[in-house]
Amino acid sequence: MANQTWNPENYNKSARFIIEFGRPVIELLAPKPGERILDLGCGTGILAKELADTGCEIVGLDSSPEMVEAAKQLGIDARLIEGVEFESRKKFEAVISNAALHWMPDKYLVVRRVWQALKPGGRFAAECGGDGCLRIVREGMKIALAKRRLDYKARNPWKFCEYAEFSEILKAQGFKIEYIARIDKPTELGTEGLRDWLKVFANSHTEGLEEADKEAFYDEVETYCKPMLFKNGKWYVDYVRLRFLAVKPEE
Repeated sequence: MANQTWNPENYNKSARFIIEFGRPVIELLAPKPGERILDLGCGTGILAKELADTGCEIVGLDSSPEMVEAAKQLGIDARLIEGVEFESRKKFEAVISNAALHWMPDKYLVVRRVWQALKPGGRFAAECGGDGCLRIVREGMKIALAKRRLDYKARNPWKFCEYAEFSEILKAQGFKIEYIARIDKPTELGTEGLRDWLKVFANSHTEGLEEADKEAFYDEVETYCKPMLFKNGKWYVDYVRLRFLAVKPEE
């Protein structure tokens, strides 16, 4: 079972681009002052704070105690959940989620919980990893783990959404899809490059390795990825995103 852990300080330092990913989702959602909005997978709470600053009432959910605490430090009503076992007596006008759904393996359950949390007419706007996301990086990690006789599948926490399949999941629940797109999004990394990215997002893959072996793992993944992902002196990561807006019809 993959066991991803989070360090909010490292996340804010090395993964600020994830916040940028969320801003088009906010535009798609078009929040209105006074709306009650659920941020599913709120992370360190930066986007939730931006929404709150527009006059919305925000509730943030995350499965990481460290991330929840970081969001609370920004004044967010952030709550710890395991998986997607969230329930709310008071319904929401909207649910937003950025870079979180691909960490939740049961997409049917996620969509059902979101449906239950929304008022009639409520909107669900999200962006997450899409089919083909991180193909090159994942290949590099598979090879490095195989060299150590470790099972990549058991350590992989991601389930990237396939466009047609996820569309059908939304429609089967009763959502009306207003917009959905698969977006190739090669993303420039910071000065520390791929190694820092791996330390933030792929620590479940290196769980249990001695520190020296972790460094060797990072070296091997970098060596594999460099011909394809290191360009003009800069590291990129091969993201593919799925972005959508779905509406729960009025009763």
